Amino acid sequence: MMTDKLLRPVMLFDAATCLAMGALLVAAAGPIAGLTDLPVPLLREAGIVLFPFALFVLWAARQGGGWPVALVAGLNVAWVAASFGAIALVQPNALGIAFVAGQALAVGAIAALQFHALGGEARVNV
Repeated sequence: MMTDKLLRPVMLFDAATCLAMGALLVAAAGPIAGLTDLPVPLLREAGIVLFPFALFVLWAARQGGGWPVALVAGLNVAWVAASFGAIALVQPNALGIAFVAGQALAVGAIAALQFHALGGEARVNV
């Protein structure tokens, strides 16, 4: 059974940070790109993707655990992998590497908390 005292705040934090980062990336893609050597379209599109994801996270939080939350946590892990893949492919400057790696590590920590809060529910048979 899920640890609701941990999971609900983590899910709400995940949704809020997705909305905040999405807004930042969409609104300031140009200046961020100038500082980080990351492509404007990559930043802007990553920001746009975060808006529907935040809504999905909120919906999953209302489900009280189970596969929706496990899917959110899994998608967060995929985001981490994609972030490090983007560093390798795009080759930003040092600030860009720190920016992408920092947010990836934060998302990874959120995913770890989500999986931890789910406990045995996070096991998915494939």
